[in-house]
Amino acid sequence: NKKTDYNVANEKAYTAEAWNKSSNKAGWWNKGPNQPFFSVFNFMDSHQSRTMTHTYNWYKKEVLDKLSEAERIKEDAFEMPPFYNDTPEMRKQFARVYNALKFTDNKIGALLQRLDDDGLRENTIIFLYADHGEGIPRGKTNAINLGYRVPFIAWFPEKFKHLSPWGTKGSITEELVSFEDLAPTVLNLAGAQIPKHMEGRILIGENRSKETNHLSISSDRADNGIDMVRSITDGEYMYSRNFMPFMPQARYIRYMEISDIKQLMRKDLADKKLNKIQKSLFTERPVEFLYHIKNDAWETENLADNDKYSEQLALMRAQLQTEILNSRDIMFLPEYELNLIAKQTVPYDYRNSNEYSLEEILTAANLAGFRSVKVAQKQVKLLTDKNKIVRYWAAIGLKAQTKEVQTIFNKQIKNALNDNYPPVAITAAAISYELNENTAALDQLKKFCLETNEDLALLTTNYVLYLSNKKPFIETVQKSRAMKNRTYNVKAADADVLGSMGLLPNNPKYRQ
Repeated sequence: NKKTDYNVANEKAYTAEAWNKSSNKAGWWNKGPNQPFFSVFNFMDSHQSRTMTHTYNWYKKEVLDKLSEAERIKEDAFEMPPFYNDTPEMRKQFARVYNALKFTDNKIGALLQRLDDDGLRENTIIFLYADHGEGIPRGKTNAINLGYRVPFIAWFPEKFKHLSPWGTKGSITEELVSFEDLAPTVLNLAGAQIPKHMEGRILIGENRSKETNHLSISSDRADNGIDMVRSITDGEYMYSRNFMPFMPQARYIRYMEISDIKQLMRKDLADKKLNKIQKSLFTERPVEFLYHIKNDAWETENLADNDKYSEQLALMRAQLQTEILNSRDIMFLPEYELNLIAKQTVPYDYRNSNEYSLEEILTAANLAGFRSVKVAQKQVKLLTDKNKIVRYWAAIGLKAQTKEVQTIFNKQIKNALNDNYPPVAITAAAISYELNENTAALDQLKKFCLETNEDLALLTTNYVLYLSNKKPFIETVQKSRAMKNRTYNVKAADADVLGSMGLLPNNPKYRQ
């Protein structure tokens, strides 16, 4: 009840097969007498649309005005995250988060009251969790603790308290829990067989799994904003490896870009009102983040270059490499390649085939983000490798180099414009155009902006978004946005290009 959003082919058929009932009227109240039930309820009232994306007037009508005066969280009643400019305008926007959460609390309370009224509370185990980090800039879609971590509460009635390994009555555990643990846990509670492909731990009841000392987490493209980050956490530290560090933390994602809070941030940036931490959200990222999340909840001090934490950094680096190799992480292929593979087989299966040379690819990918002439020399050499994916990662790595280093290898980068693998040619064109706005690179980027292949068009448009001079692309992007059968993500990226230049209003009416 009601959101499914499974992101699978033929979602309606999948949903119908998975659930007895799936609608905004589904619930235990439709069950037979003494029939056990498993229900999931989704509350949209603290969704990103409420916390930032919908207009303030919509939020006021649908959230704020539905709270009593005593329930409302005032704009001066909270600590402002240090990565936001602490102004009255920003506080007005950020208060939306707390009021949306309060409204959600009220909705959850009403559902639990219904469970009480039906006499079922003492027979029901309840899990409460969110589905991603908070819907604010630098939260959801961003690969740090603030973007990954969610609340998780388990409630056991007295008759089932023996199932809890953590005790009851408000106890807090430091145990690491991942979403993939929930399905096997519930199946185990129900006495059902757990499919072999489920890799999560059993958290409660018989056959409880051994605790883990770290979690492997990932973040890739979100809507129209490309990215690739892999992370490790032990609950005290969060380590993130940015494989595309040229993408800023506050990257262009249309669904966020149309919000008042994001536009306030961009205006303050243009008006030079942001401090170093606040400006860092709009600049290239370092190759690695290491945050001591126990002491630095807002993640403002990156310890990756601090010698005192070199052992911790080395440990988490090694854990990440092991996780990537053991899982045969298929996302080291560009989405263009994944969709070509999907025409023949399932990428999930392809990753275990001999054709997927992950070790070789990872060696090239691991160079991306380390900025020096010595590293760039290796990347230039890999730019002519026989493996097209290795060449792709060489190009990505060169895209992440400083302009000074790129200039040294300008000729080799320009030669790569002729690579027969489009993701390489596109990436090389983006580097080459930014260096000297040469005609060959400009023509290449314009051509791929208008590609009917959506993966190539989206990659190209994301590069255009961050160019210093976007003016030559205005007409091309407008044509792309008007193309028949253009999907949301490409149209949204096109809209971001136009919005960033003041040629399209940044408000919910112009989401794509």
